[in-house]
Amino acid sequence: MCRNIRTLANFAPPATQAEIRASSLQFVRKLSGASKPSKANEALFDRAVNEVAAAAERLIQGWATGAPPKDRDVEIRKLIERSRLRFGKEPKRTPIEPFP
Repeated sequence: MCRNIRTLANFAPPATQAEIRASSLQFVRKLSGASKPSKANEALFDRAVNEVAAAAERLIQGWATGAPPKDRDVEIRKLIERSRLRFGKEPKRTPIEPFP
C-alpha cells in the first residue's frame, strides 16, 4: 500500500508537487485504512491529504544537509538492480516513475 512513500528530500532535480502529493495520499490511505473513502468521509480524507502534502512540502523545501543532492537516474538504476537480484528478472516498471 505504501509503495509511493519514498525519500523525497535532497534530490536533483527536486521532488515535484505531484510526487509529494502522491506520497501524502499513500500516507493518509495507510493511516485511515481506506484506499477510497466513503462519501461521508471524502471531504475529511481530501483535507488530510492536502494538509499532509503541505507539511511534507515545507519539510522537503526546508531540509538542510551538507550532502550533495542524489541523482534520480543513479538511484533508479540502483533500485532496478536490487530488484533484479531479489526477483531474478527485469522489473515491469521502474521503481520511480512519474506519478499520474
